[in-house]
Order: sequence, then C-alpha cells, then structure tokens
Amino acid sequence: MVLEHAILPVRPGSEADFEAAFAHARPLISGRPGFVSLSLSRSMESPNLYLLLVEWDTLEDHTQGFRGSEEYGQWRALLHHFYEPFPVVEHFVQVI
Repeated sequence: MVLEHAILPVRPGSEADFEAAFAHARPLISGRPGFVSLSLSRSMESPNLYLLLVEWDTLEDHTQGFRGSEEYGQWRALLHHFYEPFPVVEHFVQVI
C-alpha cells in the first residue's frame, strides 16, 4: 500500500468553489485501478490549506495509471487552477 500526500494551497477566497469542484472530481480518481481510499481535510489554522491523502495499491497505479489517464486531464482541468503555488506530492509506505 502506498499513501499519496499533498498539501493543497488553494487561493484564498476560492475555498468553497474548490470544495465543490473537488466533489465533482472525486469520481475521476476513485474509479481508477489501484485506488483504495481518499480523504480531503481542511486546515483549522490556515483555512486555504487542504491535506489530500490517497491510498493506492502501488506507486505506479498513481504515477502511471491515474496520471496517464484521460480522467487525470479532467481532474487537472477541474482543480489545478485553484492552487497557488502548485502542491508538492509525495508518496509514503508504512514502516510501523
């Protein structure tokens, strides 16, 4: 299992629009092979920051499968214009 982690810095004032767009985008990722789960959380201290956690069966399910798919193009069109700056995405494996 691989855990994808990203802090999403959403342009201040566009949080509600981002959350609505994310609700439309979620089925694009959740239907992909290797997808396990997703959570999106909003920071209490910095309300324009969101924590995205996505579990995948393998790293390649995300980096090649999802990112190489037509669905990713739709995901990008729905969400990427909200980010400033663009988020860093990292992948983790459980050690304990």
